[in-house]
Parts: sequence; C-alpha cells; structure tokens
Amino acid sequence: MKMWSGRFRQPLDPQFERWQRSFEFDRRLLSYELAASGAHARALKNAGVLSADELISILEGLQQIGEMAAASTGLVEDDEAEDVHHFVEKQLVTRIGDVGYKLHSGRSRNEQIATDLRLYVRSGIDVLRKQLAEVCAAFIDRAEQAGSAVMPAYTHLQHAEPVLVAHWLLAYVGMFLRDADRLADCRKRLNVCPLGSGAVAGATLPLDRAFMAERLDFDAPTANSIDATSDRDFVLEFVNALSLLSLHLSRWAEEMILFSTQEFAFVQLPEAYSTGSSAMPQKKNPDLLELVRGKTGRVIGCSTALILTLKGLPLAYNKDLQETQEPLFDATDTVLASLPLVAGWMRAVEFDYARMNEGAESGFMNAWAAATYLVKRGVPSRLAHEQIGKAVKLCLEKHCELQDLTLNELRDLNPTFDESFHECLKPASVLAIHDVVGGTAPARVRQGIAAAKEKIESLREEVHAHA
Repeated sequence: MKMWSGRFRQPLDPQFERWQRSFEFDRRLLSYELAASGAHARALKNAGVLSADELISILEGLQQIGEMAAASTGLVEDDEAEDVHHFVEKQLVTRIGDVGYKLHSGRSRNEQIATDLRLYVRSGIDVLRKQLAEVCAAFIDRAEQAGSAVMPAYTHLQHAEPVLVAHWLLAYVGMFLRDADRLADCRKRLNVCPLGSGAVAGATLPLDRAFMAERLDFDAPTANSIDATSDRDFVLEFVNALSLLSLHLSRWAEEMILFSTQEFAFVQLPEAYSTGSSAMPQKKNPDLLELVRGKTGRVIGCSTALILTLKGLPLAYNKDLQETQEPLFDATDTVLASLPLVAGWMRAVEFDYARMNEGAESGFMNAWAAATYLVKRGVPSRLAHEQIGKAVKLCLEKHCELQDLTLNELRDLNPTFDESFHECLKPASVLAIHDVVGGTAPARVRQGIAAAKEKIESLREEVHAHA
C-alpha cells in the first residue's frame, strides 16, 4: 500500500515510479528512522493514541526490523518501497499487522526525513571528530620524533626561513583542530528535534515534543514547524565543513607530493600507500596523496550541488530536498574513508632530516635574521633590509652564502657589523630569534606540542561523551 494512494485513481507510470524512489540511497538512514519512530510511538502512547499493548507491539516490531538489517544489509531490499519511511511501515505491518499503520498517526514524512538527517549528520560529526583526533595524534607523534630537525619554510614556494620540522607539522594540526571545532559548532546548531512538526504546520495530535527530543538526545524541539520541515542548512553547513577539511587534506597532500620528488627529496613515500607504473619499472607513485587531493574536488562539488538545489526553494518542503541526500552521503563517505588512511600514511612516512637540514642552510634563509642583527644595533629596519639585500646581491655575484662573506666585506656595507654576526646566522641562532608564542623557537614549539596534545585529549573526551 502506498502511503498516499487514497486520492489517486490511476497508478504511477512505472518508469516514473522507479525514477522517483529514494530507497536505494536513503535506506542507510534505517537505524535513525527506527530510533525516531520509537520516540514517536512512545509519544503516541503518552497522548492516548496507542494502548500499552500496541506500543509494545510496535517497539518489538521496530526492534525486529533493526535486527534484520544488522544481520545482513542484503535483507534491506524492497522493489516497492518509495523510501526508508515506507519500507519501515511495510515491514512493521508485515510483522504486527494493521496496528503498524497507527505509527504514522500525527506525523509526516517531511518531519521524519528532517529528523533522520539530523541524526545521521550528528553521528557523522562524532565519528569524524574522533578520526580527526587520531590524525592530529599522528602528526604530533611525528613532530615529537623530529626533535630538533630543521627544514626550509617557503613563501611563494621560494625559500623563506628555516623552521623546525615539528613546527611545520604543527601547522597542519592547527588546521585539523579548527576543522574539529567547526564540526562541533555545526553539531550544536543541528541538535534540535523536528518530530512533532507534521507536514508543515505542526502535529495534529497533542504530542510531547520535548519528550521526543529528550528520547533522541536532542537539546530541544525545533522552534518553527515550517522551518523544521524545510531546513537543510545543517546539511549544507556540515558539507561545507567537510569541504574545508578536504581542502586542508589537499594542501597537505600537495605539499607531500612536492616534497617526495627527487628535486626536494624531503619525504620517502611509504610503499604501503604507493603504487608503481605499469610501464616504468623505477616509479613509485604517491597514489594516496593524489587521490586525497582529487577527492577534494568531489566533496566541494557536493557542497556546490547542495547550494544550487536549495537556492530557489519556496517554503516549506519540496521534493527537490530529496536531492540533498546523495551529496550529503557522498561527501560524508569520502571524508570518512580518507582520514584513517591519512593517519596511517603519516605514521608510515619517512622524513630525510639530513636533506631537510641541508635545504635550511642554503638560499639565504638567514637573511631576515641578518637584518634583525642590524636592527638590534640601532639600524632602522628599512635600512637594515636594504643593506642585507645588498649583501645577498654580493653573495650572488660571488656564488656564496651570507655566512661566507668576510667581516671587511660586510663593514663596507655597514660599519656596525662585528665578529658576532656570523654566529647569528647559524640555524640554531636563527630559530632562537623567533621566540614568540607560535614561533619556531624550540621552546615555543615544545609549548605548541603540549598545547596540541591537550586539545586532542579534550577532543577525545568530547567525542566519548557523545558516544
């Protein structure tokens, strides 16, 4: 039986009927549909619509459906079910008889799908934040292992200044922790319950909405029934957060790809996450990194699809909203599958610290430290900048580095230079002058690692609390 067929005289066109069904993809919402239906059934009992025996029968039927689905996903098949809501009703009636039809009293599929999707996104956020904690932990472990190893940092992809390898890795930890915070913010906003909103104007029965919200661990019922049934902001916000997370993963992947080339050779690709060439025997290709980078476009595409679907919809529910589900599911699946692999890659990768250190000692990466040397001796910053620039020009002509210039050559540029200048150009000295919060001075990096560990532990505790 269709959930709406009483008003119709003719059957649906068979091709259209198959085309408009959503069960093939929304059946993944089954566990959330069962949980929401259980809360609704209890509210119906409290409102006097169901007897105690009817409630028990419905709850037992819902449990049986869940056990069936858990036993084998292949059992969740139905060529007639329009969607997951229709599937549950059919299965329930098969198990307990016509009393199963009472479950739909006072509710609409509009509120059901809005509730199921909120439960799905909330669960996805909890899993993703747990995964992000493990990704960050992998980066922190490698930062601690790097110790005092130094590497070049780049701006405009040109040599800039030397930094600790640990400081470089902490930059990605900062990105991923922001991603975790964004997901937590999204969770707060979505955690309200649409049950009791009806089709658009609210339930037609005196249902206790606060009770249903509490049963499902929502913070409160939604405030407006029109908004509740048509709102997909939480879906868009969630997928936008996934887009930004994917963007961060893509930046990481791109940098690791660059650093694994022979031209850089800072990174040795882990064989467990790489493949070879069918034509060139010498090749080891960064497949995981390239796929992470490539899948970012897919996630951003899902976000764009959602924006375009939602942009012109009048209130309240429209069938267009069915089209928001597949981009949501695809983006979620893509990121959920990627994060554990990223953590595994980071734990397996090898860094060539000697090569990194070599890169940090060439290319005038101590030039700003040299200018700072003059500033500390009273030379105006702009003049110090110009004089060190002239020193670099002299080095280019002589094919040497700043530390190779003689004291007489330096004093021709500025008599302020003395014997202590060459000491300030050593990597340890260059690092030490960045002794500010968030800088690459060793003590500051140790502080950064400790602070990141605290945030990761707090993140784990938050996720555990929601489990």
